[in-house]
Formats: sequence, C-alpha cells, structure tokens
Amino acid sequence: MGYRNLQECVADLERHGRLLRIDAPLDPRLEISAVQRRVYQAGGPALLYTNAVGCNFPLLGNLFGTLDRTRFIFRDTLDDIRRLVELKINPFSLLKNPLDLIKAPGAAYHLLPAVTSNAPLLECSTTLSALPHLVSWPGDGGAFLTLPQVYSESPAKPGFAKSNLGMYRIQLSGNSYQPDKQAGLHYQIHRGIGAHHAEAIARGDLLRVNIFLGGAPAMTVAAVMPLPEGMPEISFAGLLAGQRIPMTRISGHLPVYSEADFCITGIVHPAKTLPEGPFGDHLGYYSLTHEFPYIEVDAVYHRRDAIFPFTSVGRPPQEDTSFGAFIHELTGPLIPTVVAGVKEVHAVDAAGVHPLLLAIASERYVPYSVVRQPQELLTVANAILGQGQLSLAKYLLIAAHEDAPSLHTHDIAAFLGHVLARADWRTCLHFQTATTIDTLDYSGSGLNEGSKVVIAVAGPVRQKLATEPPAGLELPPGFGPVAVCQPGILAIQGPASEQGRGETDLLLDEFCLFYRDRDAFDGFPLIVVCDDSSFMATTLNNFLWVTFTRSNPATDIYGIRPETQGRHWGCRGALVIDARIKPFHAPPLVDDPAVERKIAALAAPGAPLHGIY
Repeated sequence: MGYRNLQECVADLERHGRLLRIDAPLDPRLEISAVQRRVYQAGGPALLYTNAVGCNFPLLGNLFGTLDRTRFIFRDTLDDIRRLVELKINPFSLLKNPLDLIKAPGAAYHLLPAVTSNAPLLECSTTLSALPHLVSWPGDGGAFLTLPQVYSESPAKPGFAKSNLGMYRIQLSGNSYQPDKQAGLHYQIHRGIGAHHAEAIARGDLLRVNIFLGGAPAMTVAAVMPLPEGMPEISFAGLLAGQRIPMTRISGHLPVYSEADFCITGIVHPAKTLPEGPFGDHLGYYSLTHEFPYIEVDAVYHRRDAIFPFTSVGRPPQEDTSFGAFIHELTGPLIPTVVAGVKEVHAVDAAGVHPLLLAIASERYVPYSVVRQPQELLTVANAILGQGQLSLAKYLLIAAHEDAPSLHTHDIAAFLGHVLARADWRTCLHFQTATTIDTLDYSGSGLNEGSKVVIAVAGPVRQKLATEPPAGLELPPGFGPVAVCQPGILAIQGPASEQGRGETDLLLDEFCLFYRDRDAFDGFPLIVVCDDSSFMATTLNNFLWVTFTRSNPATDIYGIRPETQGRHWGCRGALVIDARIKPFHAPPLVDDPAVERKIAALAAPGAPLHGIY
C-alpha cells in the first residue's frame, strides 16, 4: 500500500536513510533552492529544512531527486501499473497469467476518488503571506509555488470525471498582486486547465480552482503526467498511490484533497489578467513578464503537521528530469498503441524537453522499393506532432526502424550519427513555418509562436562522418574558432548576433555564400554557429542545450548551396543552424556568487552537508 500523505512518506524515507534533515538557518530567498540544486546534481537525499529563516513550516526538497528514490516511493504500486499498461497493450497476456485478472480490477478500483468528511487539511487556516516565500533565482519576480497541484472541473460538466489536475506555477508575491488576495496563475498552451478556462469564458462563468500542495507523492506525479484527454489525473493518482484519493466537499467550493498539506481556494475571472514573472524556468532561461490569469483567493487551509514541498528548476538536468524519466518508464510502452508505426519517442531533457524530439518508426509504405525513402515516417511524424504536449516540439528527428533495428533514441549520440550519416538535406527537411511552440521558449517569433522542422531519414548510409576539423579550413572574417561536437557536427564561433525577432540574419547568408564554391565541410553535414564553440563542444548536453534552445527552425536554419523546388527548401551542402543568443532571447540563469559561496561552506568538514556535495 502506498503513502496516504507526505508525513508517511517523509518518515519512511528517513527510516531508510533516504532523507536528510537540515537544521541550519537557511534563507528561502535563493539559499534553500541553491542547496537543493547542488544536492540534486550530487545524487543526494531528499532534504527536510526544519529551520528555514522566517518560515512557520518545514520545507521538503529533492523528494524526486533520483530515479531510484522515485521508484522506491512508488514500489508498492509499480507492478499494478505495469500490469494495467500491459493489459492495454496486449489483453491476451491474461491467458498466460490468469491470476493478473484478479489483481488488475483491484488496482483499477483506486481510480475512483473517495468522498470523505474527515479532512486533516481543514484543521487550520492561514494566509498567502504566512506561507514560505521561496525565491529560486536572483531575477525571479517574486515568490512562487513550484510543486502546486492546480485542480479545476469542467464548468459545463462539473465533477471528478471532467476534472483536471495540473502543475501550473503560482506566483505568491511581487508585481501588482494584492498581498493575501491575489496570486498569479501561469499555464502554458496545451494544458488541461485551458479547456476549462475556455468553457468558463464561453459561459460567462467564473472558474473555481483549488491549489493543493503536498499530500501523497502520487498527486504530485499525477499533476505532471501527460495523460490522454478525458482521463482525470486524480484517477491516475489513486492508481499510483495504491488507494482512492480522499476528497472532501465544501459548500460553494470545489472539493478539496483531504490529505493535502496546504490548499489555496479561489476563482479565476474569465478574461482578466495581470503581469506574471519573471521566473527561472526549466529551459535554463528566465521566462519573462507577461499577462496571465490570476486567482482571487478565498481561503488558505493547512493541516497541523503541514510540510511545504518545493523544487527548483533550471537548465537540465534538474529534479524534474527524474519526473520525466519516471514518466517515460510508466508510459513509454503505450506510445506504439497511440501512434501506429512508431517504435520510440524521446523528448530530450538536455535540450529542454519540448525543443527536441527523437523518434524511430517503421517505413513500410513501399516495401518492394529498391531504395527506401521517408514516406510512412512523415505520416508518423505528423501524428506525433498532433499528440498533446508533443505538439510543442520544434525539432523532430525521425529514423526508420528497418535501417538499424538495434538503434534507440535514448542513445542520443548514436541516434544523431545515424541521422546525419543518412541525411540528404535536399529532401529530408519538412517545415511548419508559423505555428505554436512552448510558452517558455523565447527563440520564436513571439510568445507561443514559432516554427517546427521534421528531419526524416531512411535508407543506406550516404556519407562518412568526420571526427577532426577539416584541414586548412578557411573561415569568413569574424568566425572561429571551430570545434567538433561529435562525428559529423562542427561548432563554429560567430560574431554576436544582431538579428531581429522573426528575421533571418544576412551575416549567416553571407557565411553560406562564402562556401558556395568550396567543398570545405566533407564529413560534417551539420554546422552550428554559436557564441562559444569550446563550451558547446565540451559535452553532448552543452551541444543539445545550445543548439535547440537558441534556434527557431524557420529563421535560424540556413544551408550551403541552398535550393528551392516548388515550395520545398533544402541544400546540397552542409546544413547550418544559427544557435547564437539573439537580442530578443530571454537571459540564461546565473547563480548568485555570494549565495554560492555561502552554501559551498555548508559542505565543509563538520558542516551539515559535508559529504553530500
């Protein structure tokens, strides 16, 4: 049986040596989050801060900081979930293990929430200003809740069946929010609450929301699960928790999660917004100040023994990386059942998740053809880009399973090499030039606006990939030095970008023209122009982060010896991606040096974090 609440989880982790209490008086402004990020990078334990400066509640961080600990937390229910996933894939598996038929319905029973009058959550009340005000990065516009579970129901069809539980960041202070009365609600496009908000606007209704913090860890994971539309997250939480989620009804309000540690209740007006942000986000940059909905707060409840959970996001990998890995373990086997022909899809965490997808699929449209080329792959690619949050991808690289049956998308270096060795840039690029991208991605033409490219390859190897810079390579003035990121990929440092939003850069056009009559890049089908070629080539993660968070396909992809056939663009020479920081990009996240010096001292001999990082 899983945990009923966060208190059970904390006690269990401490018994098993998987949690560390920190009694040092650390400031919730910058210091606590900076410690959490360091402990995460070191693969350290969950952290319970018992003496945070100015805080009335203990704070819990790094709960999901390792995949091993996340599996441990849900060890009692993973087999049930895997069993149900297997039944979804192959119902005939019951013929091999008929006893599973007995276990599966018991687990499925937990999908239905339990209505109860006993709610530890409602024992106490407080205000927004009395909550811990956690600030993760120096440029943040105020204090934020970073692990909220925002609960809403369909205004047209209220009830659990049409509910949504999502992790949408909540700004507690700063900007023009009225203290204790208003909180910012930032949700990105293609989020479930958006459908409820649209319903409320169409009906002229106010949208009621409850914001839960804590409770069973299953509720936190359920809030970030990319579930199919129509499956309520609260049902999945019951499955993951191994027990029905207890909910308590309050007259005139949405039901509250009885075992939550905190709950903020309130209403969202149909069309009113306030400035929200900035906030240091999971792409490794600040999301800037924009108009977003806000909540008029009715009440703030908490249980007597409340624990305040939080995380800190930033350039991957961070704690939410473990979320992604755990979610992939649970849902990965279902992907082939959703999109016919697909074998694997990998949203690359190091590239910020949404900017880059890698996929492997079947190419069976003309099996008798002498030369295989992408055909079914393009059908599959369009289907992938029509699936939930996968639709926010900017780059989708897709390869044919038949060309390398042992290839896997999680071996990123091998996958990139496979694609580049087979790439024919005249035919394998397929653009969507004016569409939606991730709200947090500032490389595009505007908020939520940008472009996509599908790179599809099938067939035999076309070129051998080089591992050393070309001998005698000539560079245009202002470019260089160069560095090899991996076979077939060359980073070239360029002048600082002066490009405008939505524009191409004449300097990059001139760079490509410089090589019109030079065969300079044999073995390097991909050239990335960047601000620091040494940094970019140091690690694969650096290459992924720089290339795919700092470029917009429609404006930042160039080609040597380009050509257009009809409306199809391609090039005969190397593909060139401009991954320099542009003047309109959001600034990257940088730690506060004074804070870093202070928390580094916590790892000295005799200090509370000695031996942890």
